[in-house]
Amino acid sequence: MKRWLLAIVATLSLTSCGYNDFQRLDEQSKAAWSEVLNQYQRRADLVPNIVATVKGEAAFEQETLTKVIEARAKATSIQVTPETLNNPEAFKKFQAAQGELGSALSRLMVVSEQYPNLKANQGFSDLRVQLEGTENRITVARGRYIQAVQDYNVLVRSFPSNLTAMVLSYAPKATFAVANEAQISAPPTVDFSKKQP
Repeated sequence: MKRWLLAIVATLSLTSCGYNDFQRLDEQSKAAWSEVLNQYQRRADLVPNIVATVKGEAAFEQETLTKVIEARAKATSIQVTPETLNNPEAFKKFQAAQGELGSALSRLMVVSEQYPNLKANQGFSDLRVQLEGTENRITVARGRYIQAVQDYNVLVRSFPSNLTAMVLSYAPKATFAVANEAQISAPPTVDFSKKQP
């Protein structure tokens, strides 16, 4: 009778340790991260076509194109491995490179508005729509990754699964952060005294 009781207690303690939950949530976060990478790659693949189309506009700002090309090169040169998720510095570096590419592309789109021939170009218009769709997909994929990491990190920090995390060295995973958090937390300044053009 005593052995049965010990077996039941051992089984209950193993089921509440969270090992299987760690495996499930770790795989979920890896799958979500793979989708983020997939969408970033889609964006990177669009850049050469966009640049080639824009170069056709003879008077287009070369500096803007150069920044897009350099940002793409930097973003695609960073080798991303599963360990990147567990290395906050590598993750931050990757985020920064992707942020630079996003900013450069945004600048390119804003500048392109000043070129009527480019705006009228159907190929450029199609690429622009694809880029906008890809940016939306990146946002959705990042949101799913953030949720998967949140679920995993809650398990790492919750009792009694935190004991399993300590024993098996499961550390919290890094998540996306806003690069300019201090800047966006400040209230915008509005000055009505200036005359609008």
